[in-house]
Amino acid sequence: MASAREIRRRIRSVKNIKQITKAMETVAASKMRRAQQQTLATRPYAEKAREVLGSIARQTARGAVPHPLLQQRDQRNVALILITADRGLAGSFNSNMIREALRWMREQKSNVSVVAVGRKGRDFMLRVGRPIRAEFVPVPDPPTLTAALPIARIAMEDFLKGDLDAVYLGYTDFQSTLRQVPVIQQLLPVEPVWLADERRGMVDYIYEPSAEDVLASVLPRFTEMLVYQALLESAASFFSAQMVAMRNANDAAGELIDDLTLTYNKARQESITRELLDIAGGSAALEQGRAR
Repeated sequence: MASAREIRRRIRSVKNIKQITKAMETVAASKMRRAQQQTLATRPYAEKAREVLGSIARQTARGAVPHPLLQQRDQRNVALILITADRGLAGSFNSNMIREALRWMREQKSNVSVVAVGRKGRDFMLRVGRPIRAEFVPVPDPPTLTAALPIARIAMEDFLKGDLDAVYLGYTDFQSTLRQVPVIQQLLPVEPVWLADERRGMVDYIYEPSAEDVLASVLPRFTEMLVYQALLESAASFFSAQMVAMRNANDAAGELIDDLTLTYNKARQESITRELLDIAGGSAALEQGRAR
């Protein structure tokens, strides 16, 4: 058994760690609330924009020449915009996203390059030898639309030049404080979709001056908005995962302190018992010496 001094030193060390994890939990909780508010505020707009734009794309594809960002091609060269965090200490947040990205890459029959957003994803892809098309490090905290613009522009420019046949977006979808799900969805080309009301013949949109003009104006902004929403979702997921991880670490540190305190008390009791026995033994020896 370790000495009482060594155990006391370990208790102090664990208490210092607990103070750090408690502070990180508090900071993460504060940032999570702000990121969650931003994410939930913009999510309805992003979802509705995706629906309407997909509907316009479907109508445009009927006869007129589609917008260049809608052109469907054989996917020989594709890119994955991989959004991770710059830091760890967030449980399995980064590893889950990277694992999902690797699984998706293995399923692709085309050449896949990575646009790395975040240090963790970039470092891992470099270690495994995946080609990095571009990198954006560090990720702004909190994410801003300005930060999303260059990411979206690289994707659109490479797609329009023909260097890429498709662009996918990989991020962690925020569902709740305890649940964050890695997802990968196609960003470019925008896929035409049917709205539920359109299938039932209950809606007929009229676009001025034309669907093509609206699409040409809105499509680049929409692509930027999707990247921005993915950054927000990832930020809310990261701080949620970090808050939970730090709370678990804080609880584990408390349990370890309790165990070490119990061990320390036992060691101290044993030490006191030995000292009492030594005193009693010395006292008995003195009594025997006097008796002689």
